[in-house]
Amino acid sequence: MRQPREKLFSHQPVSVRHARSFVAAALTGWEADGRLDDVNVCVSELATNAIRHGSRVGRGFLVRVASHDERLRVEVRDGGSSEGKAPHVTEPTDDVPDGRGLFLVAAFADDWGVNRHEGSGHTVWAEFKVDTSANREGAAK
Repeated sequence: MRQPREKLFSHQPVSVRHARSFVAAALTGWEADGRLDDVNVCVSELATNAIRHGSRVGRGFLVRVASHDERLRVEVRDGGSSEGKAPHVTEPTDDVPDGRGLFLVAAFADDWGVNRHEGSGHTVWAEFKVDTSANREGAAK
């Protein structure tokens, strides 16, 4: 198991790009970037949702990335209230300009879910199956 990495990002739209770069650097360092395009889409959506729906101004959001065996997990924890509905997938109509974030996460990730935190927001996570056999073969040479 590789050491998980995490970083706190500010409550600003530019943080979405910074979160993608942070996760991409971790995956590249771990030589686990085979699903980078899928991961980038999900990180973008989860970070955007944290800013738009979950985080309060001044609190930001935390991104955590971990790799274990043949699974890669990305988590985005917001600092918003846990009151009301938990994040969930909606199927928007063609005339709605937004609301596709978790729909895309569900399509690109192999698994995803939401953990509610007592009074302090949610963690939305996405998992990706990764092929580590190429890394094992390379290490055996």
